[in-house]
Amino acid sequence: MKRMLKCIALLAMLALAMPAFAADPVPNKGDTAWMIVATLLVVMMAAPGLGLFYGGMVRAKNMLSVLMQPLVVFCLLGVLWALYGYSVAFTEGNAFFGGLSKAFLAGVTPDTTAATFSKGVVIPEYIYAAFQQTFAAITPALIVGGIAERAKFSAVLLFMVLWFTFSYLPIAHMVWYWPGPDAYTSAAAGEKATATAGFLFQKGAIDFAGGTVVHINAGIAALVGAIMIGKRTGYGRETMAPHNLTLTMVGGSLLWVGWFGFNVGSNLEANGAAALAFVTTLLATCAATVAWTFVEWTLKGKPSMLGAVSGAIAGLVVITPACGFVGPMGSIVMGFAAGIACYWGVNGLKRLLGVDDSLDVFGVHCLGGSVGALLTGVFASPRLGGTGVYDYVANKVGDYSSVDQLISQCWGVGTSLVWSGVVSVIAFKLVDMTIGLRVEQDGEREGLDLSSHGENAYHS
Repeated sequence: MKRMLKCIALLAMLALAMPAFAADPVPNKGDTAWMIVATLLVVMMAAPGLGLFYGGMVRAKNMLSVLMQPLVVFCLLGVLWALYGYSVAFTEGNAFFGGLSKAFLAGVTPDTTAATFSKGVVIPEYIYAAFQQTFAAITPALIVGGIAERAKFSAVLLFMVLWFTFSYLPIAHMVWYWPGPDAYTSAAAGEKATATAGFLFQKGAIDFAGGTVVHINAGIAALVGAIMIGKRTGYGRETMAPHNLTLTMVGGSLLWVGWFGFNVGSNLEANGAAALAFVTTLLATCAATVAWTFVEWTLKGKPSMLGAVSGAIAGLVVITPACGFVGPMGSIVMGFAAGIACYWGVNGLKRLLGVDDSLDVFGVHCLGGSVGALLTGVFASPRLGGTGVYDYVANKVGDYSSVDQLISQCWGVGTSLVWSGVVSVIAFKLVDMTIGLRVEQDGEREGLDLSSHGENAYHS
């Protein structure tokens, strides 16, 4: 009996001494549940959030057209995302485009997983693909605001397919594709892993939730579109005031709530870093709303509701690339900067350019996204309350240089502006040469609701 007990004790000691074989990581149910909620919140941003926000700012005769365009664009590109978009954006290829190994979602099953930003932590690949799908589908829909009230519906759809394929997907790949934290087991392995990542990732540009990929990308495309399609008939001579600012406020509020899914969901985990993204998103938006309101109040004598809600969107835009990297005080400074810069973008820069960017996509999204991307490089510094940038080889926050990071951020801003600008010019030109960009003048005067869709938003 004693001999048996000794054998059992010896076997137990050997079992404890043997190295444990690491099992494949299993998704945490809390992370998975949060990502499902975050994805739904971003869907809400597109329909009804963006449609109502834009729709209230156009004339009543164009309300349905502006509700229709973001909805159908979102759905069309959602289908294309499953066919080839996910694969081109998030599989290994070259520095600018991924491959087609996951076209038609090949190989994606309920059991496959996607990496997060923590070693050994994963989420189901289906929810990762769906979350990224909402980004890919809502970003092109933002461009609608630059060409609203005079673009053909067919032209909008054709342009969006071209732009999604040749601008959104490569920029998403350049900024966000990397092999994941578990590849960084040593300096040599880390160097090899980074060499397979996207171009801007390799340049060190950081973009937590889409300042470059979403806002600069779409904002410069909207400016190009507004220039190429021309001004609305009667622009500068006839009143083109928003027809229902109540709906714009409702849509803007839905965007704000949905934006927490956009920004906080980009952390891919429900943890302290997600809580930081939540707080910075909240504070920056509050600060930008206050800044825009008081600047407008001072310069125009009266604060407007349209100005306040525009300030809120500006704050959301500016904090998007920074929300997981900057501290609460940094986010407030960024929010104030966005409120002032975007107010000037909408009221000063727009006049200087002489462009009919109908719903101020360039002044808010492109300018706000650029300010946010650059200030991320400043306020991500641990000395200013930021998180710094994590070194996955050393498994700690790396040494931080604001100058070096700012240079990396300039790469991100510049590349996004040039790439999207060039693609947009070519895509708009191709559409104009084939089916034409603009509705007939009679149809524009009648309103796109009736001339393009055969419906009225309102009945007297």
